[in-house]
Amino acid sequence: MDNYSIHLPSYSIGDKVYDKIPEICEPYGTKVIVIGGKKAMAAAKEKIEEAIKDSKLEILDFIWYGGEASYENVEKLMDNPLVKEADMIFAIGGGKATDTGKCLGVKINKPVFSFPTIASNCSACTSVSIMYYPDGRFKEPFFYPAPPVHAFINTEITVHSPSRYLWAGMGDTYAKYFEAVMSSKGEELQHYFRMGVNASRMCYEPIMEYGCEAMKSNDEKKVSYAYEQVVLAIIVSTAVASIYLTAEHTVHYNSGLAHAIFYSLTAHPHIEKNHLHGEVVSYGVLNLLLVDGNEEDFKKVYDFNKSVALPIKLADLEFTEDDIESLAENAVVMKDIEHNPYVITKEMLVEAMRELEKKR
Repeated sequence: MDNYSIHLPSYSIGDKVYDKIPEICEPYGTKVIVIGGKKAMAAAKEKIEEAIKDSKLEILDFIWYGGEASYENVEKLMDNPLVKEADMIFAIGGGKATDTGKCLGVKINKPVFSFPTIASNCSACTSVSIMYYPDGRFKEPFFYPAPPVHAFINTEITVHSPSRYLWAGMGDTYAKYFEAVMSSKGEELQHYFRMGVNASRMCYEPIMEYGCEAMKSNDEKKVSYAYEQVVLAIIVSTAVASIYLTAEHTVHYNSGLAHAIFYSLTAHPHIEKNHLHGEVVSYGVLNLLLVDGNEEDFKKVYDFNKSVALPIKLADLEFTEDDIESLAENAVVMKDIEHNPYVITKEMLVEAMRELEKKR
């Protein structure tokens, strides 16, 4: 067996987790630079400053990450004198802000602590940054050995963020399970891949069980047990599964048909403009389940999507049945489905998409 290391997330969750900042962060130094989104930093600033006021920690500055998770923005931050002076980085915000902070930490060899302010993705706990060109086009995943040193998931902040992020995050989260299971079907898996596939079940079951109630909590801006379970599924469970599933830095088990369909749809500008990633991926999952003949889970996911108004039809994403042929043709050439137990053809996907349109 080859020698290898797996580094898993360390995290705190709750409405008072910022009280843990001094205890967890002081062993890494005293000088902190905060990198994040403008709204995110505004939401977290006062709580963080209150938490560290009697500690040895000193915040040198709060710096906007640049608006895009790009290497160009990372390089600008690397040139900042206060960034150079800092002992550690606090990465605050959504996925692009925390991905920028994580990439920066790796580039300048400084520890990163993450502070997610929305519950829409697993960036705060995973060991990859999704990097983009400055104009917003996807560039590449940037892998590194370990996730942030610690993630502080403050539910009092996340529950006051717009519900649409949790809503879309649920769709992207349960996709992890179905794509991992489908792409690994019938294979003898390495321990880490098997761990990832099994961990991915926690990306699905809590969403089905608690998703509706969690959305209600987010709408009412009140933290509940159901809300916490869904937040943990989105931020932590997905990260744990992804770390195992990408141990060899490939997307073989970490992506699949749902994301191939997403990328096919993003060729149309209105998708990026009007719809969220997980929202579109959730539509892809329904097609994945039909292609794979998984009627039992299809019914569960279809009913769940209906209950929270996630997409169940092309019209929900501003397409018509006339678009099916071209969407399917574009989807089946995506790299995301190269590793599959069988070849997914255009004809298979067209049939699934048309069948989905007939569902009521």
